Amino acid sequence: MNIIISNSSDKPIYEQIGEQIRDQIIGGSLSAGDALPSMRLLAKELRISVITTKRAYEELEREGFIETVPGKGCFVAAQNKELLMEAQLKKVEEALQRAVEEAAKGGISPEQLHEMLDLILEDQGV
Repeated sequence: MNIIISNSSDKPIYEQIGEQIRDQIIGGSLSAGDALPSMRLLAKELRISVITTKRAYEELEREGFIETVPGKGCFVAAQNKELLMEAQLKKVEEALQRAVEEAAKGGISPEQLHEMLDLILEDQGV
């Protein structure tokens, strides 16, 4: 599992960890039943407090992305496909919202923004 912490990010470290694990689950690189590193091991690897990794794991468990088995560790929970799709839609919507805000700041018209999106989709073969 690859997690990168950015000290320059305005997001707390536990949110950065949770977001990256969530993205790996949604993206399919982590599957149901996969074991996550122990909180202590992850904290050691990232050189952060165990309390921080504990908080990230607790958030993920509360959201239904992971489950804790006492004495065995944390594992990726079986995911509802609709829940995963909803999470991905929310992420895309947020990215598009940021793009619209940036376009407005730069005086880019809705038509230009649509054209840019169409070109990006074409480049991606979508």
